[in-house]
Amino acid sequence: MNAIHGPGQYPAGSYYQASCLTQTWPESLLGQVEADVCVIGAGFTGLSAALHLAQAGYSVVVLERDVPGFGASGRNGGQVGSGQRCDIPALEKRFGRERARVFWDLAEEAKNIVQQRIADHNIDCDYQPGNLLAITKRRYLEDVHAQAQRLEHEYGYHRNELLSRQQIRQMVASDAYVGGCLDHGGGHLHPLKFAHGLARAALAAGVRIFPHSPAEKIHWGRRNTVHTPRGQVRAEFLLLCGNAYLGDKLEPRLSGRVMPIVNHILATEPLGEQRARQIISNNCCVHSSKFVVDYYRFSADHRLLFGGGETYSERPPADLKAFVRGYMLRVFPQLADARIDYAWSGRLAISFDRMPEFGRVGCNGFYAHGFSGHGVALTQLAGRLLAEVVAGQAQRFDLYAAIRHRSFPGGTLLRHPLLVAGMLYYSLRDKF
Repeated sequence: MNAIHGPGQYPAGSYYQASCLTQTWPESLLGQVEADVCVIGAGFTGLSAALHLAQAGYSVVVLERDVPGFGASGRNGGQVGSGQRCDIPALEKRFGRERARVFWDLAEEAKNIVQQRIADHNIDCDYQPGNLLAITKRRYLEDVHAQAQRLEHEYGYHRNELLSRQQIRQMVASDAYVGGCLDHGGGHLHPLKFAHGLARAALAAGVRIFPHSPAEKIHWGRRNTVHTPRGQVRAEFLLLCGNAYLGDKLEPRLSGRVMPIVNHILATEPLGEQRARQIISNNCCVHSSKFVVDYYRFSADHRLLFGGGETYSERPPADLKAFVRGYMLRVFPQLADARIDYAWSGRLAISFDRMPEFGRVGCNGFYAHGFSGHGVALTQLAGRLLAEVVAGQAQRFDLYAAIRHRSFPGGTLLRHPLLVAGMLYYSLRDKF
């Protein structure tokens, strides 16, 4: 077993990495191993699937290019939201009332899985309740209020609290918002601690996790073979759970289905509990109604963790701290004196229509990706549904697999320029 937790293992400057205890992981894969199921990717989706499968009696191997939680699972905003990434009116328009209700119920199950995993495996990940949608434009107020009322009266969801401009100003010390909707059923957590907790639980359940063992080639067949630099895994079932870090070459049939984009987060110095409660009075997490969203919350040691700005290149801004700080000061100009201790970036995968994409590939291969910034909870559901389809119970998996997704126009060559053009348009809409 190797203690792996040093420079280069996680994004440079990550507060999450700096605030985690040293973790001990197994050695990388050497030689050939056999399993019922091989999972590619030790992030939220892959770890959730592996744990569900191991608890159902399957032998499971997980291959990870780096270490558990290295990708989006250990870099994200940590917000646990309700529902799908698409709102209720969009779901009902596309799928009808009955199926929209099924998707809502599945998303509620996803939140319950998060809570269940934390409790069952004693995962200390700083979970706090409360998830606030902060509304930036008056034209959005009516739709947000209508959806909250529909959820209460037609879906039986009574956890939303509508906030006036005065009320949200008392909760969040910013003049940027005209109202809000506080979801008491949502919350926030330390995502890397949660990922590490899932990995430890999977190892305890008998899952074999091999870090620093990237999948380089797949030979599909009745029994699939996955090749790594120094070994092979032979397994009847193969789960592709790399999301934005899977790349386009390992399984070209999935290329162009999702778009990797890069988000950026900073962490201030510890501001102290008193000042933290002056900025967010109830310690909820916050995300704005802007298309290019701001999202933020406080850490357990009272640092503001602020995510803002998206880029579409692998190369981060030259001064990442200054880049994200500019977005933070538009919301909280009173933090101009706060030192920025950390800033980091990470890729997430968005689908064209913002619904997660599930499907089949090869012989006995399955995938789930494209959570579009709503993945902390939905990845836990995805892991359960992947385990179900491996066990021959495909009904719930197929609710997602049956969705007809559009590929991004332009394929892998032109999808980035076309996305940038679209995002610039919506960024301008945010300003007017």
